[in-house]
Amino acid sequence: MSELTGKVALVTGGSRGIGAAVAKRLAASGATVALTYVQAEDRAKEVVKEIEADGGTAVALRSDLTEPEAAAAAVEQTVREFGRLDIVVNNAGFLTYGPLEQVSAEELDRVLAVDVRSVFLTAQAASRHLGEGGRIISVGSCFNGHVPGGNFVLQATAKSALVGLTKGLARELGPRGITATIVDPGPIDTDMNPADGETAEFQSGITALGRYGVAEDIAAAVVFLAGPGGRYITGTSIAVDGGYTV
Repeated sequence: MSELTGKVALVTGGSRGIGAAVAKRLAASGATVALTYVQAEDRAKEVVKEIEADGGTAVALRSDLTEPEAAAAAVEQTVREFGRLDIVVNNAGFLTYGPLEQVSAEELDRVLAVDVRSVFLTAQAASRHLGEGGRIISVGSCFNGHVPGGNFVLQATAKSALVGLTKGLARELGPRGITATIVDPGPIDTDMNPADGETAEFQSGITALGRYGVAEDIAAAVVFLAGPGGRYITGTSIAVDGGYTV
């Protein structure tokens, strides 16, 4: 029996990159998975097909997390589909960088809506269904611990907000046996931040290992926290960043 057999997981932003890797790794560990997407319906359905081809169960749900009610709706739809909810992975977000003076109010609102508001509302809705052993895992950023230069103020602002949110969730939900944690990726090779992109050499150079990681590195950490190994870990962040913050 796999360590997550019988569990139901919701992964936001699960159609590509880190989210897709997390969804597939959770399913391979025995969980039933609901994953959300905004526009990439074909890619989301392909992730579902891959999970089903390997004997797992999954469903893709369209959810635009810039819409105020979308996060709670995704939680409720997951529970209607599978009857329960045990694991929430808040992965959806934007990789945004650029000079401070070029950040518009609209861009600020959009990033905070997905990276902060939706996480809060997802956790709020999920708390009504999570029981003993429940997990809320958010994908943060290495910028929580190390802002290497200019142009990252919006990203650092949004992801750092997850720290206080996660500590608050850990305290409030801990008495019910529910944990809340963050996985902070460093430079990860995805289509949002490719290992051959314009800032790749700079990012790789900051890491202790001198290279990018892959989405499966983050997925492995998420599944560890979701399983028995994560039962006494809460209110904290785990860096999976190749030594970016050393």
